[in-house]
Amino acid sequence: MSAPPDLPEIVSRAFDVSRRAGYVSFCRNETGRLLATLAATRGGTMAEFGTGTGVGTAWLRSGVRRDDARILSAELDQLLAGAAAEIFADDPQVQVLAADWSILSDHAPFSLLFLDSGIPSEVTVDRIADLVEPGGIVVLDDFVPCEMWPPISNGRVDTLREEWLTDERFTAVELMIASDASVVVATRR
Repeated sequence: MSAPPDLPEIVSRAFDVSRRAGYVSFCRNETGRLLATLAATRGGTMAEFGTGTGVGTAWLRSGVRRDDARILSAELDQLLAGAAAEIFADDPQVQVLAADWSILSDHAPFSLLFLDSGIPSEVTVDRIADLVEPGGIVVLDDFVPCEMWPPISNGRVDTLREEWLTDERFTAVELMIASDASVVVATRR
């Protein structure tokens, strides 16, 4: 697997690192393009919980346009964090930490926060809300599109998606990024 040629150079490097590490679970290009678009509107500190080998972080970095922006990313797996850190070794705007996501709370509030919908159960909307500045954006990926309410996934109510779409601290929407994938984008009120 190698990156398609139309990707930003930093994203292509991240795909190469993923391939060498044998890591195949990473941010889809459709999600990545959304992240780059949103990052282009942000200054301040952005964060990613669950770096993997840095593909999502690379997409965020490809969109950054402001000198005052920085990206912090936390990955619990030391080997994956090390692989991702190599991509950004010469980039003062990106820092990859080999640590649990909770370490990033010391660096909040965030202007943009990216995390996977498969996050550990302790990462609830209540734990995340205060980590995002007013007007800040949270992107949760890896949802399967659902046309009903309440949202159903694997025969059960998808309580994570339901919580994000109904929490009064956020204005949120589910966006289909492909026929088989959606994300929730939530802006802190």
